[in-house]
Amino acid sequence: MRIVESVGGGKVKMLKQESITLPEEISLRISLRTVEEHLETEHAAKTDTSGPGITAPGDIIIGGIFPIHEDVDRNNSSFAPQAQPCIRFQETGLLRALAMISAIEAINESPLMTNVNITLGYRILDSCADVTTALRAVINSALQTNCHEGHDTSLCKSVTAIIGASHSEVSIAIARHLTLKMVPQISYSSTAIILSDKNRFPAFMRTIPNDDYQTAAMVSLLSTFGWNWVGFVTTDGDYGRSALDHFVTHASKKGICVAFRSILPQSVANEAVYNAIKETAKTIYDNPKVQVIISFAKPTHMTYLYEELKTLRSGQNMEAVRRVWLASDSWSSSSSVRENLILEDIGYVIGFTFKSGDLTSLNEYLSKLEEAQHHFMGYNSFLRKVYMRLNSSNSSTNAELVNKIRDNTNAGIVFSIEMAVSAIAHAVASICWNTECKTHGTLQPWEVLKTLRKQEFKLREKSYKFDSRGDINLGYDVTMWKSEEGNIISDTVAEYYQHNNSFTYTNHSTTLQFFDFQHIISKCSNSCIPGEFKKTAEGQHTCCYQCINCTENYYSNNTDMDQCLSCDTKKEWSPEGSSRCIPKALLFFSWQDSFAVVLLSLSALGIVLSLLVSALFLHQHETPVVKAAGGPLSQIILFSLVISYISAVLFIGQPNSFQCKARQVLFGISFTLCVSCILVKTLKTVLAFQFNPALQAILGKYYWPSAIIAICVGLQGVICICWLVLKSPDKSITQNPTTLLQYCHEGSYWAFGVMLGYIAVLAFVCFICAFKGRKLPHQYNEAKFITLSMLLYLISWLIFVPIYVTTSGVYLPAVEMVVILISNYAVLTAHFFPKCYTVLFKKERNTQSAFRRNLYDYSSKVTDLVSIPPSPSVTTANTPEAVVANCREESSSTSLHTGSTTGHTPLRRTASI
Repeated sequence: MRIVESVGGGKVKMLKQESITLPEEISLRISLRTVEEHLETEHAAKTDTSGPGITAPGDIIIGGIFPIHEDVDRNNSSFAPQAQPCIRFQETGLLRALAMISAIEAINESPLMTNVNITLGYRILDSCADVTTALRAVINSALQTNCHEGHDTSLCKSVTAIIGASHSEVSIAIARHLTLKMVPQISYSSTAIILSDKNRFPAFMRTIPNDDYQTAAMVSLLSTFGWNWVGFVTTDGDYGRSALDHFVTHASKKGICVAFRSILPQSVANEAVYNAIKETAKTIYDNPKVQVIISFAKPTHMTYLYEELKTLRSGQNMEAVRRVWLASDSWSSSSSVRENLILEDIGYVIGFTFKSGDLTSLNEYLSKLEEAQHHFMGYNSFLRKVYMRLNSSNSSTNAELVNKIRDNTNAGIVFSIEMAVSAIAHAVASICWNTECKTHGTLQPWEVLKTLRKQEFKLREKSYKFDSRGDINLGYDVTMWKSEEGNIISDTVAEYYQHNNSFTYTNHSTTLQFFDFQHIISKCSNSCIPGEFKKTAEGQHTCCYQCINCTENYYSNNTDMDQCLSCDTKKEWSPEGSSRCIPKALLFFSWQDSFAVVLLSLSALGIVLSLLVSALFLHQHETPVVKAAGGPLSQIILFSLVISYISAVLFIGQPNSFQCKARQVLFGISFTLCVSCILVKTLKTVLAFQFNPALQAILGKYYWPSAIIAICVGLQGVICICWLVLKSPDKSITQNPTTLLQYCHEGSYWAFGVMLGYIAVLAFVCFICAFKGRKLPHQYNEAKFITLSMLLYLISWLIFVPIYVTTSGVYLPAVEMVVILISNYAVLTAHFFPKCYTVLFKKERNTQSAFRRNLYDYSSKVTDLVSIPPSPSVTTANTPEAVVANCREESSSTSLHTGSTTGHTPLRRTASI
């Protein structure tokens, strides 16, 4: 039923009760829309200049703009300016008008208005969801007085404030006009963001948040479920396009892409709507990866779209058109969409609705309407017409009308309308408390606007206030549609708070169902797992990509990362396709290494053997063998070997600065001491059996054992000190792809080479001297053992050099350690083990008589080998017989070792025996 038909000629045309005749065959089951269409058909051509039909008198008139009809009939070829007839009656529009009437009548009876002796009247206009119709109604009816004889005196008053409109496009057009006279306008459902601009719309306010918050909430919800490939369906106009633009802005910040955008014609009666709906349904069907669709469309558009999808699915798999629908406030609570809909056919619907309040007042009002008490309707001609037109048949009931209205109740919209009425009432009461407002024109609209913007108001004991942009932001309720007993109901599952962009879940059971949506995947490409990164092809959406493995030393530790992160290659590494960096293993010649254990055991054994030999030699220091081995020099050699073995141990373990410096210096000085002592012994033996007295005298003059040892060791000490001062060894780390090799860097390899070369020179001198004396008497002759030990030393270190230069890694310290152990054992075994064997197992050889006998045998052998007569120039002292005689003379003496270490007198032959 259309209560208000159209606006034209500056007057509102209304249907008069006496002109309506319903056919008797219309039954009780005829819907409101059927009755309305019948009335429209029958009375479309009728006109009336009596003024608006939806009015109520009062001291202050509030205008109301509601889409009681959904569209206008545009099939008019005339170019003359005239009102278009409204079509498609909407129960939701009627409900909103009743909500305003209920709120005004309730507040008129409250102390707020009775205390100031003011009543509020109303003038309700039908926008027909059309900008032109709404603007004409506001200009001709709301802002102009219609004082004619016989008319209600309320028509002589212009409205002080306007509640409405429903659609943003209508509100924008009206707001521009109302700004001229600064008439306050409070919308209950216009959410376009542009309306918050007070520079352009200073008189506009609303009791709901703008769409910027709603689109942000939707994007937040998409991010929660990991949906980044979505479609967008909206109705054309400022509301839909603004929502689309802001959604894309928020979505792009969260990495969410809009796969397709479908903008439907604003007019539901437009012939292009069907083609647009059909094309949208096909687009949805052809994009199976888009499992989530955001819709800011009108309820009628969604009804048509679901019908088309159902047709498109015919004979196909049901899953082909099932989607998750994110419904805006425009249709999330619409009963017309849920009507005759099977939820399983379309998938899931998650809706965003305005905060709702207590509907007790409206329900009581509707209950009174249901009782159809004429005294309750009183002076309200609008309610009388609604009642009489829908109940012209004797068999109809009031319950049908009221139940139909209740089915279309949107609690959030009703609460927003009640807040708008309460805000205006509080502003009027505040002004009229000190001002007489009953006289028409005393209260100016701009005064009400000023008070509205600055003053709080109360509704059911709660205080509210418009913010600086003229909005009241209470957040949103998040609802989920579900089927119960064949009906689709809407359950609130969460609340959204825009101040921190967060959701609070209110119901445990429904929350569990809500989070079941996590199994739904709406992505252009599968998520890149950790260890991969997204590679987007040029010209494609950023949500459509390939997953590429991270290269070596790069990683990604989250899904869908745009690029891999770099490892700290100084400490970490990662293989290809890694999700984390792996700490590089720190490598060094460890104590736990089996090879290190073997070498360590050999070092320990060498130390023990050296100490045992030292103890044995100390115990047997008066025996000829020990004296012939050098006496005190033997103890110095053994001590140096112990230190050298200890230096070898320092090549094992995690290097540190002290260890790196100590090990080379300790070995260099200790082994130099060892070789220096061996050199002294070699020189002593050679000089003792030197048969050229002149040469012996010259060499003996410079033979000072202590000085020779001190000088040799001192030179090595100077080399080591220079090395430590100028460029000392220190710990260093080599960065390998997967490991860190910690080792001792020698600092200066030149210094390292000089140190080893110096020892090699001493060893070579020992070798030459020992080689010359290799045929001396056995008991007195260590030359062949010295020759062997020095030869082993030189060979091992000659092999060491190329190996050391070309080798790297954990076992590089082991190379030098092995060479040191070879050198030490060569000296220990060649010099001391034969002596130990004689002392322990051949005691008969460790006597003075045995030494004399050996010396006599050597003299006889030498005599037999001499075949050339002695030269006259050669003294008798140089003959072998003389040597033997000397030896015999001294054989019984106890000075076999006299002068071996003192070096204070020229060396005598007997002193070397």
